[in-house]
Amino acid sequence: MGTLSSAAVAAKKSSLTPKAIISQKFGSKASYKVDEVEESFPNECPGLAIRQKGRCLYRCHLQLPELSVVSGTFARKKDAEQAAAEKAIEMLGIHVKENNPTEEEARDELVDRLAYLFSSEFLSSGHPLSGHFRAVLKRKGHLNGCIPISVMAMYDAKLTNLCKHINPEVESNPLGITSIILSAAEKLSGSLLPLEDHLSLKRQSPHPPDVLQSVENCESTLPESFEIQAIRIPSSVNETIETLVLNLSSASYYLDVIAEALGVTEASRVQVSRTIGKASSEIRLFFCPKQQLLDQSLEPLEVHRVQLQGSLNVRASYFAGQEVYGDAILASVGYVWKSANLFHEDMSMRTYYRLLINKIPSGVYKLSREAISVAELPMAFTTRSNWRGFFPREILYTFCRQHRLAEPVFCIPNSSLGTSTDPHGTCKKLKVTEPIEEGKKSPVLAAGGGGESDGLTGDFQCEVKIFSKCQDLILQFLSTKAYKKQTDAVQNAALKVLLWLNLFFRESNISSEKLSSHAKELGIQFYSEYFLKEFNICSLVHDFWMSFATVEDGLLDRKHMKANDDMVENGVFSLNMGGQASGVNPSSGSLVCIGYTSCLVTEGGTKEHLESNEQFEFEMGIGAVVPCIEGIVTQLSVGQSACFGAELPPLEFILAAADDSPTTISLLSSGKCSLEHTITLLRVTEPLEDRMEQALFSPPLSKQRVEYALQHIQESHALSMIDFGCGSGSLLDSLLDYPTSLDKIVGVDISQKSLARAAKMLHSKLNSKLDYKVSSNRIKSAVLYDGSITNFDSRLCGFDIGTCLEVIEHMEEQEASLFGDVVLSSFCPRILIISTPNYEYNVILQKSAPQNQEEDPDEKNQSQAYKFRNHDHKFEWTRAQFCDWATDLSRRHNYSVEFSGVGGVGDVEPGFASQIAVFRRKEENPKNVEIAHHCKVIWEWSEGDRSKSAL
Repeated sequence: MGTLSSAAVAAKKSSLTPKAIISQKFGSKASYKVDEVEESFPNECPGLAIRQKGRCLYRCHLQLPELSVVSGTFARKKDAEQAAAEKAIEMLGIHVKENNPTEEEARDELVDRLAYLFSSEFLSSGHPLSGHFRAVLKRKGHLNGCIPISVMAMYDAKLTNLCKHINPEVESNPLGITSIILSAAEKLSGSLLPLEDHLSLKRQSPHPPDVLQSVENCESTLPESFEIQAIRIPSSVNETIETLVLNLSSASYYLDVIAEALGVTEASRVQVSRTIGKASSEIRLFFCPKQQLLDQSLEPLEVHRVQLQGSLNVRASYFAGQEVYGDAILASVGYVWKSANLFHEDMSMRTYYRLLINKIPSGVYKLSREAISVAELPMAFTTRSNWRGFFPREILYTFCRQHRLAEPVFCIPNSSLGTSTDPHGTCKKLKVTEPIEEGKKSPVLAAGGGGESDGLTGDFQCEVKIFSKCQDLILQFLSTKAYKKQTDAVQNAALKVLLWLNLFFRESNISSEKLSSHAKELGIQFYSEYFLKEFNICSLVHDFWMSFATVEDGLLDRKHMKANDDMVENGVFSLNMGGQASGVNPSSGSLVCIGYTSCLVTEGGTKEHLESNEQFEFEMGIGAVVPCIEGIVTQLSVGQSACFGAELPPLEFILAAADDSPTTISLLSSGKCSLEHTITLLRVTEPLEDRMEQALFSPPLSKQRVEYALQHIQESHALSMIDFGCGSGSLLDSLLDYPTSLDKIVGVDISQKSLARAAKMLHSKLNSKLDYKVSSNRIKSAVLYDGSITNFDSRLCGFDIGTCLEVIEHMEEQEASLFGDVVLSSFCPRILIISTPNYEYNVILQKSAPQNQEEDPDEKNQSQAYKFRNHDHKFEWTRAQFCDWATDLSRRHNYSVEFSGVGGVGDVEPGFASQIAVFRRKEENPKNVEIAHHCKVIWEWSEGDRSKSAL
């Protein structure tokens, strides 16, 4: 038989972090100093003259009285500190017991833990469960000091974990935990006493008077009596969910009040769920199943055969992630860490429905945007800068937590460049399965937030896996598309999974064949047995709410919620538009900002406000808003407004948005209802040039320009080629995928960052053994220069072919003219290809009227964001302007010129989207030039480098 005093000390020994162990032993004598260090890069591109900066990592120096240790480098400061502490523990020879006890050890620890929980020391601690121990001291009669075992098991994780070590099956059966705790309490029979059909425990001897006085002095400042609002969820789906008021008192135990509301005598009959919603919330379900009396003749390991009885509460079970029997109360009340006060918040029907939709992918996104009636989970992740609300990875993480699943696992396979880097960003929620130590790179990630990549480029794909809590694989997805950034690969993979899950929730009665078909289309593989095991109840709950609304006098049929019969496209009717057209219209890829108000409107004209937003941004063309909103916005120009009716969304979304749910339900039951949206288009930010082009051209315009240049390279049988303004080397890189006669390629640019990317791509391809054997390319040398293309450098002269694709518009017009003179008079390529945007085509790209090129300069600057395709463009020429410029150059420098283009049709207005001039030198041999080196060699490669790599 144990005692409270002796066992309580042993119970405090638990699994601690390395830093906590050091703190226990050395206290303030342990000094941690964290330094920032730069990640070292492997030599992925020999010969690159640009120093490559890595991520900022952290190294920790731990000074102890007996020794000093230094950790490795880590992506997070706290990981470096823990690593230093762990290293110190190892050097000091401190034995750390692993938290994996045997059954017998778990039983002994459970006894110790019980003793500690009933000790006077724990009574005055800041643990949430200690609040319950203090509160039960106010119970009257024989219940004074009695603490329900169900409460102990729910509010003390250590107690529950020890019970799971003894019998893993008790997780799904509260009575199993009760039996194990009672068995442990028998070993403290001189100190603890079981009561109320063995569902409660209490101390046999009261706490010392000084302890009770101390507790009384620290009592909460709550009023003597107060009311909180909660939600009653009947077990029958045919009964109405309703609010109720709980009358609590600082002089009583709040669980006794909840027990009375559930129709039982006292708190020991009440089961408590885990927290619902955010992990930091105190929202829980309280329910009283019709239990069999606990059969004390059963051995603890056999008690799993004793089951809770009563009607399964489908709705409450869906919230709790566990089986809930009988009626349930959803309330936000309980004790929290380091507070003597009883925490409480009112629960409204609006809160209830917001919790409900937070279990659906689209609902998580809507709530993150605070735009339930307007926002929709986008169909595509385009750019991080244009995305609004939770990122897909964060939504998937939230979804898994809401459904009690393991965190989703993201894996970045090795890229085509032969490396695998960790997209560990600034978001602290992102977790790496193992700390990233210096010299190591782990591709496996656990989802958590919307982190940014390190900026490196490459061909990245992402694999996502979702497991149950029991580690059964539920589904997996491997992207077939490669992305230049790791973060894009991860976010797009997460979004694909979310869209498929959203389909399951949106169509609750979807057939398994259709679900499998959509999964196959997206490349998702799911395992029906485990998937249905986890989500079977979801379809029952959402099917109910999607179809009916509950009102006091019965069920509201969905037919009463249909909109008028005069529907137009996208479910819009009664459209009224106003305001003067500004000529600035949104297009696909634009980032638009609207102000809106959404109301519920009856056929009789009664209105009820749902939600409004003064400034709401979203990207056009990706389904980021409901179809009716996007359909109307496309018809507006900046400054215009529209008021229109729309069909109602699912009822759960309406009630999640409504401030006054009873009034809203009353309106819905009164007759035909619809939504009325009033929107104003406030501003439009045009997308970047490549985004606009990708949306309208297939293949993208950038690829068409590259293919055009490749065609001329092949036709000219050129041996040498130079790309003026090569950027990240997209053209040079593409050259290596096709057979050409080239043996020398050169690129020039002023961006060292872009040149570094180009060097890595070219180095990888040129040294690839596979490319070397199979490709008919016989490149013998490649050079990248850092320098301005308007400055003369003799090493850039005399090439067979030169290219300058979409570069000159990034210069001032006089600089573009200077480049034209320098390239044709000094560099003298045999053939020169120059492309630049056709300004006249912007009317199609932007769906706005072109403005006068000769307008006032001040006005030009004000409107440039909408006029040019890219904010960095200094000018964009019409076909006539480009023709005049190129013709004048060719005449002065003895070249011929011909005009063409890509995107669109040349002889159909407004011509090609990208206009091209091809200059051909009339003289066979250019004049001799003086030696001058103004450019810096950034990277150089020769055929010998490939031969060495192949050995």
